[in-house]
Amino acid sequence: MEWLKKNLPKIVVAPSFAVLLWFVYGFIAWTFYVSLTNSKLLPNYEFWGIHQYIRLWQMPRWHVAVENLFIFTILFIILCIFIGVILSIFLDQKIRSEGFLKTIYLYPMALSFIVTGTAWKWILNPTMGIEKFVNQLGFENFQFDWLVTPGMSIYTIVIAGVWQSSGFIMAIFLAGLRSIDDEVIKAAKVDGASTISIYMKIVLPMMRPVFMSAIVILVHLSIKSYDLVIALTAGGPGISSDMPAVFMTKMAFGRSEIGLASASAIMMFATVSAIIVPYLYSELRREQDVK
Repeated sequence: MEWLKKNLPKIVVAPSFAVLLWFVYGFIAWTFYVSLTNSKLLPNYEFWGIHQYIRLWQMPRWHVAVENLFIFTILFIILCIFIGVILSIFLDQKIRSEGFLKTIYLYPMALSFIVTGTAWKWILNPTMGIEKFVNQLGFENFQFDWLVTPGMSIYTIVIAGVWQSSGFIMAIFLAGLRSIDDEVIKAAKVDGASTISIYMKIVLPMMRPVFMSAIVILVHLSIKSYDLVIALTAGGPGISSDMPAVFMTKMAFGRSEIGLASASAIMMFATVSAIIVPYLYSELRREQDVK
């Protein structure tokens, strides 16, 4: 009985840990091995080397997807953090109806990316959205046809993504602002510092961990963007708004190229790992230094 009491927590957690180990890390390992094979419609476990990765980086469509991912990620992170910081500072002034405003800002995050993409597809549609509305106001020369313009379609995904995620980033920063000791701000005010300088020179530099957490979350969301792209542009016009997640799905289920799709999945996984692993390592080091 003594042994059971001592090891009961491990026994309870063991099944969940085993399932996680198999269905997450096991399938990551399986995907990596399949990426080293010449698998088509069904997995082929005969080793083929890195040929799928060579094929992947020789495909113009993959280069388009990577370029779009770079554009989307940079703009998505910058705009979400900028809007989130501004909104969090605004709400940190303890204004009236704070709860109501937080609900409005956070509401888009409660929607799925499919709903967000569909809604913005209607809003940005030149025949029924913003362009038509402005034309009906009398501005007949106004055009806003980014959704159907190959060079601009990726920016419509940025607009929809920022609209949905900036409220969540606002909540993260607001929690960070509320965790800062009020005495620091009061002391700065006594010294004659303005509100803007207090936030820019004192408060925001103290929130470096919050910035890092927000960046990691946003990078993760951007790399795995699939449903938002499918609902809004379906990767079009043509392949102008294709993203790696869309590329992977279409290769796997549209062209029966499981090996190639697995190679693209591993490249996405490597990108996420290259960002998250150093972040986790730095956080562990920081906690150890504090102790």
